[in-house]
Amino acid sequence: MVSSSHEAMHHIYQEDPGVFARTFRTLDLPFPDPVAVSLMPTDLTELRPTERRVDTLLKIDTASGDSHLLIVEAQGKKDQRKPSSWAYYVAHLQEKYGVPPVLLVMCQDLGTAAWAAKPFTVGPPQWPTLTLRPLVLGPHNVPIITDPSAAARDIPLATLSAITHAKNPNAPAILKALAVALKTVDEETARIFAELTELGLGDVLAAETWRQLMSVDLSFFRSETSQRLRAESRAEDILLILDTRGVEVPESVRDRITTCTDLDELRVWLTRALTVDSVDDLFTEAETEAEA
Repeated sequence: MVSSSHEAMHHIYQEDPGVFARTFRTLDLPFPDPVAVSLMPTDLTELRPTERRVDTLLKIDTASGDSHLLIVEAQGKKDQRKPSSWAYYVAHLQEKYGVPPVLLVMCQDLGTAAWAAKPFTVGPPQWPTLTLRPLVLGPHNVPIITDPSAAARDIPLATLSAITHAKNPNAPAILKALAVALKTVDEETARIFAELTELGLGDVLAAETWRQLMSVDLSFFRSETSQRLRAESRAEDILLILDTRGVEVPESVRDRITTCTDLDELRVWLTRALTVDSVDDLFTEAETEAEA
């Protein structure tokens, strides 16, 4: 039976497929940053009774023009039958798509991670026909993120850190950092990753800590303080874009932007800031529409 933590770990990759590249970069693994990531069908069943389905399958395209498939599997415990299934996935996908596959196995405990990281061979000992080398992420190499500002810079990675280190003595600090970081994003995103975290923690002790944090902190997303901080953040983004593009911003316009509390209006200004040549163009269309 598929566990909630199993589901959550691969759903993180579906919410933000790029998190794997950032994690690999942290670990100095030789994978280039993607320029495009596509979810692929996970059903590998052929015209026979046995159903074979991977957790998540991504196609990664890089700037150099190379591509590879990323097979994401969450593994909660040692299972001696699993390596043969993994070998099938790799061989089947190579044959089906002609794109090199990489097997990524996610683990929550060190014992399972050490087991999954071993090379698995297919064939007799004197002449192994195939050697499977999974890439493993687990408590041994996923960073422990206890700094709220670091968590805010990469919430999917912080969520992965919280789930992977659920049994770590630092789990309460990791969860607190993530809870604080979720206050910096919109309510929908926060709720998605809050739910993924709870699912991923399963029934470990840290799950109760997370529920307590959320019972207090989720009220933040409905508060006036939350709205004000989101407006301030959006206004800062607008000014940063204009400054970076060399658009002159008079003090009166700067004040208008920073004192605006209408998130919808700020979103319009943010979009226009990417292309306008003067600050007059930032507001004109909106004012014309309002008059109409």
